[in-house]
Amino acid sequence: MGTVGDILLKVRNLKVSFRTGKNAFTEAVRGISFDVPQGRTVALVGESGSGKSVSALAVMGLLPKDVARIEAGASILFDGKELLDMPLPERRKLCGTAFSMVFQDPMSSLNPVFSVGYQIGEVLRLHKGMDAGKARQRAVELLTEVGIPEPQRRIDAYPHELSGGQQQRVMIAMAIACEPKLLIADEPTTALDVTVQRQIIYLIQELQKRHGMSVLFITHDLQLVSEIADDVIVMRHGDVREQATAREVFTQPADPYTKALMLCRPPMDRRPYHLPVIEDIIAAGGKAEPVSEERLRGYDPSDEVVLEAKHICKNFEVKTDFFRKKVFQAVKDVSFTLPRKRTLGIVGESGSGKTTLGLTVMRLHQATAGEVIFDGRDILALSEKEFMPYKRRIQVIFQNPYASLNPRFTVGQILMEPMQLHGIGENASERRDLAYDWLKRVGLPADAFRRYPHEFSGGQRQRIAIARCLTMHPEVLLCDESVSALDVSVQAQVLNLLQDLQDEFGLSYMFISHDLSVVRYMADQVMVMKDGAVVEIAGSDEIYREPKHSYTRELLSAVPRDRYAQNVCK
Repeated sequence: MGTVGDILLKVRNLKVSFRTGKNAFTEAVRGISFDVPQGRTVALVGESGSGKSVSALAVMGLLPKDVARIEAGASILFDGKELLDMPLPERRKLCGTAFSMVFQDPMSSLNPVFSVGYQIGEVLRLHKGMDAGKARQRAVELLTEVGIPEPQRRIDAYPHELSGGQQQRVMIAMAIACEPKLLIADEPTTALDVTVQRQIIYLIQELQKRHGMSVLFITHDLQLVSEIADDVIVMRHGDVREQATAREVFTQPADPYTKALMLCRPPMDRRPYHLPVIEDIIAAGGKAEPVSEERLRGYDPSDEVVLEAKHICKNFEVKTDFFRKKVFQAVKDVSFTLPRKRTLGIVGESGSGKTTLGLTVMRLHQATAGEVIFDGRDILALSEKEFMPYKRRIQVIFQNPYASLNPRFTVGQILMEPMQLHGIGENASERRDLAYDWLKRVGLPADAFRRYPHEFSGGQRQRIAIARCLTMHPEVLLCDESVSALDVSVQAQVLNLLQDLQDEFGLSYMFISHDLSVVRYMADQVMVMKDGAVVEIAGSDEIYREPKHSYTRELLSAVPRDRYAQNVCK
């Protein structure tokens, strides 16, 4: 991974501990060592909790001092200077000038009360000593460089007025404002559509070439790593499991965990009945069980239709100024059928109308026009009282399990409350037994019943959200980006769970996602949306094999491809 002469960042024996009690600490990073050579991209890969973001924050000097400590014996050398021995004012001067960081969630990192131009200019005023006029001029140049359209106008926009991809571009503009030698990108594309993700990756690669930067790229997506990285460091539970060039990692992975990360993602060329799970692959020494059976996908003319949407439209009124409003058409004349035991995949970029369509069908948005026929009735035309019996039969799993579970309720209360509201179970004792049964079915221990949501991982919280839906015995489930924020290993577990539940209970899914490999694995039919309208709808095999619409082809071309065709993980 480079010779000593060209190493820009050298990390040795880094140990980071977090306070868990008055005199108790737990180790998050366990003595790791790695290098970032000049002008190369090093990917730091691992699941949530592996210690990759903590390692980056230690380099930046951004660890919270009241709860985190770097243990004695660690060394972080940047351009030959020891950062850990450097006085705080001197180290602060390096942040943003010599090295800078792009964080995962731009909306949490950008100040909502200042324009993006002011925030970029602030970096230039503080570190370069520019006056307001020069800082604004340079901010326009930076917005142009990172590909923001109409930079002269956008410079006065506030973060909420930009799309997710544009917000991330603003973050990158701030990070490169002082032309740093090292750019640390912490999961910069995790929640973005494949097309926007591709744009951000290309942007980082182009900026790296133009400025001669080194890049430390943090992600949990190995498929993405194969496109961007020169070198790869694989972390798990605070340890480095493997580090080598990208070619070596993808063609001759040495560690079973690295092989497991590659194998548990849904493949684009087949559909195993169950996706491999990391623990099973590691236990087998890095080998997945041979695929003996594959899932067959597709609609059949004899399928019983459980739900039919006809000419759904949804408009929103948007203020243009204090006095005037305009109508925004979020969903435009969308029709589809959903057979029993089948899955309709809905794909498209952010703003395409996918989620608005799903929530309108569920009556969580009031439709502007259209019908949703369920059990012979148009549920959009029913009164609230008439619709009440249908609510439990149509449920939704939201994208963010952190936000969709009441933090003040125990898991038992979360599961029992909807049963009580809908009269499921004769009494509290019977509802408690049902709750324990559903916890078992979704793979959670019985003691989860008395614990709170914050005590669980993201994947476990999503299982709780699924269990809550299933206490209603639904017939239709709307899965709205329900696996998009999960690590690949947890994603595989949740997808397997959804498949098993569909097999057992005959559930029908509306599966919304921007991850096209996941949609191909799950869906019988795929509906592609753009600007609120359906541009193409076909069987999942057909649409991936022979996409008819140029927009569908654009989405498929943006899926990360493995640069190293001879992937040896078998």
